[in-house]
Amino acid sequence: MREILTMPEARDGLAWLYVPKGRIHPMHHHDELELNLVMRGRGRYLLGDRRYDLTRHMLVWLFTRQDHILLDTTPDFACWILVWKPEAVKRACANPATKVLLDPDPAGHFCRRLSAERVEGLDGLLKGLQEAERDPARFNYGIGYALLAAWAAFEEAEKLPAGLDVHPAVERAAFILRDRDEHKDLEELAKDAGLSPARLSRLFKQQMGVPLAHYRNQQRLERFLRAYGTGQRTTMLDAALQAGFGSYPQFHRVFKTLMGRSPATFRKGLER
Repeated sequence: MREILTMPEARDGLAWLYVPKGRIHPMHHHDELELNLVMRGRGRYLLGDRRYDLTRHMLVWLFTRQDHILLDTTPDFACWILVWKPEAVKRACANPATKVLLDPDPAGHFCRRLSAERVEGLDGLLKGLQEAERDPARFNYGIGYALLAAWAAFEEAEKLPAGLDVHPAVERAAFILRDRDEHKDLEELAKDAGLSPARLSRLFKQQMGVPLAHYRNQQRLERFLRAYGTGQRTTMLDAALQAGFGSYPQFHRVFKTLMGRSPATFRKGLER
C-alpha cells in the first residue's frame, strides 16, 4: 500500500524517535527514502519475502518501492526514523558512491550493525535536528548531512548475513499467500507447498519470523486496503471478501487487531 506522508513544505524531510504505541502499522511504502537506527530493544522488518532482525545499533535503509512492516517489537524498542523528500535525495546523492540511494528497490541486504562510536555521533546529530525543526534552513542542512553521514557509517559497518536460507516450501507458501491466496485452509496450502501442515507451520514461523496465520491475515488486509481504496467504488464487505476473508466478522476481528481501530472508524477517517 502506498502511503502519503505529510511533509512540511519548507523542510526536506522528517526525523523523530519512534516508540511503538501498541499497534502494527500495515505493510506500506512511500515516495520518501527512509532510514531506521535502532537505539534499544528488538524488532523485525518484513520486506516481501525478506526479513531484517533488528537489535540495538542496527541501521536499516528502506527504499521507495519496498513494502515493509515492522513486527514483534519488544516493550523497550526505540529507533530513530528519518525520511527524505525525493528532491533532497537527488541533491545529496550526486556522486557514484551514493547512487544506490536513488534506486527505488535495489538488490541486496541493507541492514547492518554500526559501531557504538558511529551511533553516538548520529544520535547527537539527530537530536540536533529535532532542536532545529523550527528553523527550516538549519534543519535542511542537517538532514542532508545526516543522509551522507548515515550512508558512510553503513558502508564501513561489518556486513551482516542475509538471514536464514528459506525452505522452498516456505517460500512457495509465502508467494501463494501474498499473490493468489485461494486455499480454503492450512491443509490445502500445505499440500500445494509440499509439506505437512504441522511442519509448514513450524518452519514458516521459524524462518519468516511470524506465524503463518498472522502472515496470511497481513496479506489479506493489504489486499483489502488496495481493493477498498477510498471507499468510493465498493463496500467494505465486498472488498473484504475479494481480499480472501471468509466473512465480515473475521475481517472485522483481523482489521481491529492489526490496525488498532475498527473498520467503521477507519471509514470515517477517509470521509473527512
